Amino acid sequence: MLTFLYYALMLLVGFVFYRHGQKLLRQGYRDRNGEPTQGMVGPVGFLVLGAVGCYLLFALLRALARGEVPCVGKGCAGQIYTLAEQAGPYWANVFFLLWCVLAFGYALYVTLRIWLRP
Repeated sequence: MLTFLYYALMLLVGFVFYRHGQKLLRQGYRDRNGEPTQGMVGPVGFLVLGAVGCYLLFALLRALARGEVPCVGKGCAGQIYTLAEQAGPYWANVFFLLWCVLAFGYALYVTLRIWLRP
C-alpha cells in the first residue's frame, strides 16, 4: 500500500507541475501586475538544472544499460541495487530518476519557450 501511495503521489506532483507550466505558457507577455512573465527558473537556475538534469539522465541510462542503480543518501551508504537481486528498489530508483529527468527537462522547456517568445 505504501508503494502505491508513493507512485500515486509522484504522479500527482508531476501533474500539478505540468499544469503550472501550461498556465505559464498560456499567460501572455505580462502578468496581472504588469510585470514580464517569468519562467520556472532564472538564468543561474537554468544552468544548474541543466547540469543536474544531464547527470541524472546519464545515471538513468547507465542504470538501464548495466542493470544496477546506486542508492543515494545517508541511509543506504553506497548500496547498489541490481535488477537480478532486488527488483523492487531497483525499479523505484529508476522511476525516481526518470521522474526527475522529465521534470527538469519540462522546467527547462517552459523557461526557454518563455524567454524565446517572438
